[in-house]
Amino acid sequence: SASAAKPKTAAPPVPEGMVAIRAPMLGTFYRSPSPGEKPFVEVGQDLEVGQVVCIIEAMKLMNEIKSEAAGRMAEVLVENGAPVEFGQPLFSVEPR
Repeated sequence: SASAAKPKTAAPPVPEGMVAIRAPMLGTFYRSPSPGEKPFVEVGQDLEVGQVVCIIEAMKLMNEIKSEAAGRMAEVLVENGAPVEFGQPLFSVEPR
C-alpha cells in the first residue's frame, strides 16, 4: 500500500489553506528561549512576519527561527526538545 512506503518519522501534513513554518536546518527544536521560560508563541496567538517562533539548536549554536507568514498560530507540530530535520513542518499558521 502507499502508506507503507512513507517513513515513520513523516511529519503530519499541514492542513489545506494553512502555511507551514518549516525547519531551515537539522537540530533540536525548542519552543522557549531557555528551560522554564514561556514559549515564544502559543496556539491562537497572532504572528507577524519576522517574529521569532522557536529556536533550533544545531552544533551548540542557538538559531532563532522567524515566521515567514503573518497570521494566527494554528498548531505546534513538534514536541519541545525533539530532533527536527531540514524542511520539517514545525508550526501550522492560518494566514491572514
